[in-house]
Amino acid sequence: MTRLELRGLVAGYEPGLPIVRGVDLSLAGGEILVLLGPNGAGKSTLAKALAGLVPVAAGTITLDGASLLDVPAHARIRHGLGFVPQTHNIFAALSVAENLAVAAAILPRAARTSRIGAMLAMFPDLAAARRRAAGLLSGGQRQMLAIARALIASPAVLALDEPSAGLSPKLVAMVLAKLREIAVGGVAVLLVEQNARAALAVADRAVILVEGRVAHEGAGAALLDDPHVAALYLGGRAA
Repeated sequence: MTRLELRGLVAGYEPGLPIVRGVDLSLAGGEILVLLGPNGAGKSTLAKALAGLVPVAAGTITLDGASLLDVPAHARIRHGLGFVPQTHNIFAALSVAENLAVAAAILPRAARTSRIGAMLAMFPDLAAARRRAAGLLSGGQRQMLAIARALIASPAVLALDEPSAGLSPKLVAMVLAKLREIAVGGVAVLLVEQNARAALAVADRAVILVEGRVAHEGAGAALLDDPHVAALYLGGRAA
């Protein structure tokens, strides 16, 4: 079942200077779709446009058939979209438990405790560190906390902007494995990544952006060994 659709999406930070230039993509429940491409290709801009943080000049964004374009960024979680930005995605001075409580505040009071408990069960490292200040967590634990905060409202779609940035290969593998577990639970996952090989290993599908446009797409496993992908990812221009 298709959960998220982007059609003809044009977005950028300044009027008349689009970075994303007419992108179409769709995402089904339980699927991981990875956005790859060279620096400046528009990957993070697309994710931020989806989250309502970058102006959309043209095109549509629909989640379960309903448009998100007129929904403010802070309200999109209520419409089923969870977003994990690359930076500033936790409150460093608050404890793990306090971070989760803040995220759970949008839920009905009766549901908050159970959802926080579900996140601690999903992320055992966070449960063990629940009273620790988030700023004292390891890089991998911080990303897990950011993901848990985005999941606490049970979104249909989870979008993440470079969750592996700055992490060791072992922690990258841990974060991506957790995303696969989340997708198996039925959540549609849109993943912006620079670590192409690791991301393709867990992706169902991948879209490669070059200069704000879709240059190539296909199944994650098939693209791992596709020489055309290497050329595009290293900055080659689409034919």
